[in-house]
Amino acid sequence: MGRGPGERVSIDHLDLPQLCAARGTVHLPGSKSLSNRLLLLAALATGRTELGDLLLSDDTARMLAALRILGVGVEPGEGKALCITGVAGDFPVRAADLFLGNAGTAFRPLTAVLALARGDYCLSGVPRMHERPIGDLVDALRQLGAQINYQGVEGFPPLRIRPPMPCSNDVVQVRGDVSSQFLTGLLMALPLRGIETTVEVVGELISRPYIDITLASMARFGVEVRRDGWRRFTVPAGSAYRSPGLVQVEGDASSASYFLALGAIGGGPLRVEGIGPDSIQGDVRFADALSAMGARISAGAHWIEAAAPLVGRLRGIDLDCNHIPDAAMTLATTALFADGPTTLRHIASWRVKETDRIAAMATELRKLGASVEEGADYLRIDPPVGGLHAAAIDTYDDHRMAMACSLAALGTPLRINDPQTVAKTFPDYFARFAEVGQAVPVIAIDGTSASGKGTIAIRVAQALGWHYLDSGALYRLTALAARHAGTAWDDEDTVAAIAAGLDVEFGDHAIILAGEEVSDAIRSEEISVGASRVAALPAVRAALLFRQRAFRRSPGLVADGRDMGSVVFPDAMIKVFLTASAEMRAMRRHKQLIEKGMAASIADLLLDLRERDERDSQRSVAPMQQSADAELLDTTNHTIDSAVAQVLDWVSKGLQKR
Repeated sequence: MGRGPGERVSIDHLDLPQLCAARGTVHLPGSKSLSNRLLLLAALATGRTELGDLLLSDDTARMLAALRILGVGVEPGEGKALCITGVAGDFPVRAADLFLGNAGTAFRPLTAVLALARGDYCLSGVPRMHERPIGDLVDALRQLGAQINYQGVEGFPPLRIRPPMPCSNDVVQVRGDVSSQFLTGLLMALPLRGIETTVEVVGELISRPYIDITLASMARFGVEVRRDGWRRFTVPAGSAYRSPGLVQVEGDASSASYFLALGAIGGGPLRVEGIGPDSIQGDVRFADALSAMGARISAGAHWIEAAAPLVGRLRGIDLDCNHIPDAAMTLATTALFADGPTTLRHIASWRVKETDRIAAMATELRKLGASVEEGADYLRIDPPVGGLHAAAIDTYDDHRMAMACSLAALGTPLRINDPQTVAKTFPDYFARFAEVGQAVPVIAIDGTSASGKGTIAIRVAQALGWHYLDSGALYRLTALAARHAGTAWDDEDTVAAIAAGLDVEFGDHAIILAGEEVSDAIRSEEISVGASRVAALPAVRAALLFRQRAFRRSPGLVADGRDMGSVVFPDAMIKVFLTASAEMRAMRRHKQLIEKGMAASIADLLLDLRERDERDSQRSVAPMQQSADAELLDTTNHTIDSAVAQVLDWVSKGLQKR
């Protein structure tokens, strides 16, 4: 996954800074729904098909791996295209085990096609795939003579498929109210029968736009399905797939929704390229939903653009989402930025996706401070009063949870757990996200002890009207809390647990720890030594990392402390490293202590500062040193006013470059 400015990627999480704006242009990856349909149709067709702008992701990788195992020819074409040599409906490999991960767009259609083929196949996936129902599709295929056995729980994968029994039935029934992929799979498989076959849909057909995609894709390969409303679909006798030669895959309309919403919330304009308003993908109508919320939408043949309302905020809506089942997830997080509640209806299909998306979305939106009412097929979202809460978002091994929830970064810093899940459909999503998002600016001020960091940082924050973070206070609080708990400062695991659970409140003139005012207590020499020691523990620094990043709020942050510019905010707009002679710093510290009525010796303070400098510069974690991209300011001969003026001058120049 690509890395963009303002992002910190690890194996298990990604921290997103709060964004103050979003604008620019994004070229979309190919549609997942189209890519896997076209891959399978090209494989079943007569002739060679070149697929341009094909999505390269986990889902399409599963389909391609399965097709190769089945004997389909797959070769690189021009540029990023792939060439598929079709098998004319007859797979050369008659026995195979196929692992399809959590790719429903591969599992369901392949189940139908292989059930009407003449082979012995086993289909399996990840544990979540084995929890996604497939019984309605299997029941329909059995009406056509298919021999399918469940290898685990009845009605769910994994499946064992054997050659079908002779069958002359020309009408088959399938439920339409669980997943449109069942009907899609049936329709794509029926040309293999050679006889006219009609599919009757039982119950209401959900996600109808995806059936439009299926019918349009089949037509491109020469099979015209007759449709009688949304109840009857007939595949004529003698239907067979023929390669159209070159096929360009449209950009993914579901993926477009995230960036269109970013533009509508974050000011914009933000343009997505690779898809236009006449797309065959139903999710393109997400733009209409944004328009109903007050966003400004414009479009051309191959692009759509979104911007925020000229006046005021977006407004909540009440919407039947049957026509945009996947993109509707993006509306759930867009609702956080609207005036009034938003209700999303007719979304029962979310329950049987990569996760139970209704339950998952309700859980994560509540973490952000929203009030959420969850029903069998609807969500009602009331945006939080007083702004979004910083939160760690769980993604449930679901790419759309990761991408949809990322929009909340326009209101708060976020941690996205398991961000790699976006590889299912949009491997470089977070890199593109960072390119169009403008992060809240940060000024990182570091330096030697008693060099004036805190005083200067506070004054700079006050002058700008920005937030202030005294990161040292968090380490001091950790040291004090460990002392209160009777924990040794070198007990890394226990101290890290204390840091992660700090019960602290920062007021204008007070710091409260577990209900106790501790502003003076954390400034004692003993706790200063303890803070230096606990700050050298990697587990403690990791425990406090997101807590520090959560201070990055609009309109900006001045962050004071060690590794603010190198680790916590590596994309800080301005980085400043303060220093001063040890003698001057000892005099300053002595003056501070005397003013507080505390006895102190300049000689002792000087010795302590020199020992601390040595210890801080030699430690393995976050050693005290000037970053290569930091401005150096020696405050030995500076007044506080002149030092603040110098920092503000650097800030002014930095803001002009943004």
